[in-house]
Amino acid sequence: MDPAALKNSWALVAKSGDEVPLFFYSHLFLSHPEVREMFPVSMAAQRDKLVGALGAVVSNAAQLDEVVPFLQQLGRDHRRFSVIAEHYSAVGASLLATLQHFLGAAWTSELAADWAEAYGLVATVMVQAAEESAEETPAWWPGEVLGVDRRTMDVTIVQIRPHEPLAYQPGQSVALEIPYRPRRWRYFSPANAPRDDGSIELHIGLVPGGQVSGPAVRSLKPGDPVRLGAAVGDTLKLPDHGRKDILMVAGGTGLAPLRAMLEQLDRRTQPADIPRVHLFHGARMPWNLYEHKQLTRLTQRPWFSYTPVVSDDRSYPGQRGLVGSVAAEHGPWTGHTALVCGSPSMVAHTVDELTGAGTPAADIRFESFGTTTSAGGQQ
Repeated sequence: MDPAALKNSWALVAKSGDEVPLFFYSHLFLSHPEVREMFPVSMAAQRDKLVGALGAVVSNAAQLDEVVPFLQQLGRDHRRFSVIAEHYSAVGASLLATLQHFLGAAWTSELAADWAEAYGLVATVMVQAAEESAEETPAWWPGEVLGVDRRTMDVTIVQIRPHEPLAYQPGQSVALEIPYRPRRWRYFSPANAPRDDGSIELHIGLVPGGQVSGPAVRSLKPGDPVRLGAAVGDTLKLPDHGRKDILMVAGGTGLAPLRAMLEQLDRRTQPADIPRVHLFHGARMPWNLYEHKQLTRLTQRPWFSYTPVVSDDRSYPGQRGLVGSVAAEHGPWTGHTALVCGSPSMVAHTVDELTGAGTPAADIRFESFGTTTSAGGQQ
């Protein structure tokens, strides 16, 4: 297998833009119409995911070991869509047909063999991960909406109880499917530490044009059936040991996993086991600081400090600006573990600000899943 040939040929194909996924899915659905029901009615977002995933794999073809965890997670995630091993062959055949179509005379027998080998390796990793996962966990957990609290114009807090226990740790994310958008799964981070009754609190922020966040914020009601995926993510979490002080920086509903960690810390019975924590929560307008009262009450704990930050209201009497910049200015944070969660742009900006202010990159934790980033919620 020639990794350079794979990368160069993909770069040529990618120049055709949206025509590539359009051809791929047309070929797949015409040759295997039985797989169409696995996909959402609108394929706009799915096309972007295809290009992103293929690009991530091909660009790392020379170091396949580096993307194995990403591929394994993809394989486990695809169980939610009832994908089985046979479906990977159908996808592979359509992928090769797409490459042949757009490469034309550049599609040689040697290049075809390289792509077939690369896809075979990728598919094998995904299938094996899915099969191993199937031995331990279901493909999804059915659940029910217990309560809905429209906290602000843009944020709804949803209480959900899975019908069977769903294990997770604060900082992880679970995929959610709501009845108003079947087959459109989105990741959300539970905002609570695990409860005895198994219920989960999700903070869902309204994303302009979001195909899932809109109906989730506006339409979910108690009694609605939902489905949840297995918990994912192992980077955004409390330090495993010691009392190293913690800096938390959240943007919008990126507060959710950090709030779950605060609840986890507050449950500790020995004060010596609780590190000092300073949380910066950023929002565009004051009313979007949707947990302000709860976080202010938590400052009664001797280990917790809280700074709300507003970026777009010049009349706001408190801290103003981008939350990452404000947090960095309050440093130095040497000796702290920094936990950052929010939109991809917010996370990137905050990491840049903290490292620029002297925080070692190794002390900054945030979560990303291949082409998506964990926050309080996605679209």
